[in-house]
Amino acid sequence: MQEPGEILRKIRRIELRTRRLVQASFAGAYQSVFKGRGMNFEEVREYTPGDEIRTIDWNVTARMNTPYVKKFTEEREMTVMLLVDVSASGTYGSIENSKRELAAEVASILAFSAIQNNDKVGLILFTDEVELFIPPKKGRLHTLRLIREMLYFEPRRRGTNIANALDYLNKVTSRRAVVFVISDFLSADFTKPLTVAAKRHDLVAMPVIDPGEEELPSVGILTLEDAETGEQIDINTSNRAVANAFAAIEERRHAELARMLRQRRIDSIPLRTDKDYLMALRSFFEVRERRHA
Repeated sequence: MQEPGEILRKIRRIELRTRRLVQASFAGAYQSVFKGRGMNFEEVREYTPGDEIRTIDWNVTARMNTPYVKKFTEEREMTVMLLVDVSASGTYGSIENSKRELAAEVASILAFSAIQNNDKVGLILFTDEVELFIPPKKGRLHTLRLIREMLYFEPRRRGTNIANALDYLNKVTSRRAVVFVISDFLSADFTKPLTVAAKRHDLVAMPVIDPGEEELPSVGILTLEDAETGEQIDINTSNRAVANAFAAIEERRHAELARMLRQRRIDSIPLRTDKDYLMALRSFFEVRERRHA
């Protein structure tokens, strides 16, 4: 169990690092890529040549006996929702950081980017059930609370059910939001709620990958344990046929997830514990900015 002082120091380190990165690299990119999607009605005014005919307010026009149009302004404020997987498989990490630690740091960058843009940020932590929901709010203290929960929340359950998390999102978030789903996506079928969520929201998937889950080390007989179910199996990692079969299964899983996301036009940002996530985020922002342009 970590001491409160140590927890605060780690949160503070993440805050300083992610705020610096946001200010240096992502503030402008975030703002240009995630602009307000809605339009707010502001007023009606008399029609002038060149106005869009579709904006004519026919009720006011009939009363005033002269054409009037509705004037709208772009809705700048957005809601950002972070759906973060805290199941037992996230504790795995064959490099320096675990998958959960990587997820927390990337989510922190997204949260600070949103706060700097005056957007609201909310959080859903999930396993095979929704473990915690923090409604969207603004402000630094709110963001620090999100970081603390992402790092140190102790889930009651061990499994993963992305379908439950997406169903819950669709119930508690009525207006359109930018939604980042950060998970290793080791879950039963979630196709239907994913399709529904992608139609309602601007959905971005962030698969978290550790190289130790893609390729077995050649160390002889190895006992593997499923972190979520506790099931164990002995594997001869020196047998190349076994190792190749293991790698092929993971490759097919990643390909199937990529295909599912592509079919639904859902952007994906793969995150790896053995690579700098900054490159992945920059690439995402650049591609999306070109698409919008």
